[in-house]
Amino acid sequence: MKSSNIGGQAVMEGVMMKNADRYAVAVRKPDNEIIVKTEEYQSIVKNKKILSWPIVRGVFNFVDSMVLGMKTLTYSAGFFMEEEEEESEETKTEETESANNNIFMGLTVAFAIVLSVGIFMVLPYFISLLFQRVTDSRLLITLGEGFIRIAIFVIYIFLISRMKDIQRLFMYHGAEHKCINCIEHGLELNVENVMKSSKQHKRCGTSFLLIVMVISVVFFLFIRVDSPILRVVVRILLVPVIAGISYEFIRIAGRSENKVVEILSKPGMWMQNLTTREPERDMAEVAIASVEAVFDWKTYLTENFGKQFEDSKTSDDMENPA
Repeated sequence: MKSSNIGGQAVMEGVMMKNADRYAVAVRKPDNEIIVKTEEYQSIVKNKKILSWPIVRGVFNFVDSMVLGMKTLTYSAGFFMEEEEEESEETKTEETESANNNIFMGLTVAFAIVLSVGIFMVLPYFISLLFQRVTDSRLLITLGEGFIRIAIFVIYIFLISRMKDIQRLFMYHGAEHKCINCIEHGLELNVENVMKSSKQHKRCGTSFLLIVMVISVVFFLFIRVDSPILRVVVRILLVPVIAGISYEFIRIAGRSENKVVEILSKPGMWMQNLTTREPERDMAEVAIASVEAVFDWKTYLTENFGKQFEDSKTSDDMENPA
């Protein structure tokens, strides 16, 4: 199986799909119309060479994903918000509104990263200090910290998965995965094939986050410092490195059928049972619309599975995914 290199995320009543520097957001509006918006995404890093460096590219890819995720979620939510400030909004210039959105997006992403590091990296360390009352083994305390970190992550995912609005978002998440699996397993992209495809995918963000938790345990087992303050500092400073390594694993997993990689990917796939749900057929239609806006799936199936379509393009016409 050859990776299609497309990926995306669920948004409010829709799906965002990204292929190289292009992305599309498909949303089903309250009047049942599917609207598709396609744009180019400019990475926070302008130097393309840097984005090819292993580990380093994972750090910037993670930040880009958060920025684009926030942007597309905000866009999709706009279709369902009350227009109570419509008149005042009309007085704003497009440039001013764009600048305000960029500032807001930057602050939101920064806050989300700081909050995540605090909850999933720093908090488990302080909780693990309670173990010092029963043992002075640094190994056991570090393992306890890792267990707490993973437990907090699993409990957090479980709790938000019980929320009604989030459950619907997770149904669109399932539709996103099903579309990618449908294509990557050589099936034509239609509602019937999408619905029977798997809602789990090895390149999922859920798997990435779980891998981050696991790799952090390994790192902190071998990197030890005596000062309690330095331990906190080390945990914060190593977050980009851990994220970069986790990205490389997910990247390999997405294009490998190696048995060892398959086994290591299993926990993340199991976790996706919490973050994905079986979508409805109309959700699959939205996801398909998003894929088709940025990805020539017919050419992909022709080149990788020998499928033939009357309107297939040649391989030279296909846009090369990054």
